[in-house]
Amino acid sequence: MFISILIFIASIVPSVLIIILLRRRRKEDLLYKKSCNSALIRGLISVLPILAVSAALYILNATLRRTILQDVDVLVYQALYKFIVIAFAEELVKYLVFRGLLKKKLNAYTWADVVAFMVIIGTGFGLIEDIPYAIGATPIIMLVRGFTMGHVGYGFIMGWFYGKKLYTGKKGYGIIAFLLPFLLHGIYDYSLTPELIAFNDNFAVVAVALAILDLVLLALMIRFFIRSKKKDRYNKPLIEIETDPAAANSPAEG
Repeated sequence: MFISILIFIASIVPSVLIIILLRRRRKEDLLYKKSCNSALIRGLISVLPILAVSAALYILNATLRRTILQDVDVLVYQALYKFIVIAFAEELVKYLVFRGLLKKKLNAYTWADVVAFMVIIGTGFGLIEDIPYAIGATPIIMLVRGFTMGHVGYGFIMGWFYGKKLYTGKKGYGIIAFLLPFLLHGIYDYSLTPELIAFNDNFAVVAVALAILDLVLLALMIRFFIRSKKKDRYNKPLIEIETDPAAANSPAEG
């Protein structure tokens, strides 16, 4: 039991480091730190509305399963469950709390800031999600989840495309910001469905490929924040706000 707790703690270290480093990327900007704090809180508590949305979708899915979908193949039903009840609910709530944060306009955020906020939201949610998954899980599973960090990768995609939407003014990027993480999330969850693997165990390769993609996305995220320091488009304020000097010099929350 003690070893399992230590392994779980080790598995969440990368996520904690991501939050700390992103929060410190603009050390002197207290308003930016305030937005990061808000993003973290939103990510941590987003599990509550996600549970509510998932429960509603589960009831709807189960009702359809017993009525008009009663003759549907189990693999089709599992696809509906994984994509709609899980992936859609989680990505939708994260997307909405992310947009809610940006609408508060706590600071004149940039494209890079937008990416940071969404990554923090995804990381915060991932930390909470890892707790129930760790119960009864093997050390390898805990470490794989802790170091691949799917929600961090999905957050990076969502933040990057939404930042591009704000930068270019093209609404299509906002749609991609939601659809791409949703589809990747759904495919990953569905590829791990026991019924699908029993039907053809080659589908397990899809899950492995997407886990590798998570690592690639993590590397791309690190590369993005390193290069963003030298790219004007990533550091140009996307909104203009009037800052209260007294508020700007007050201590950041947290």
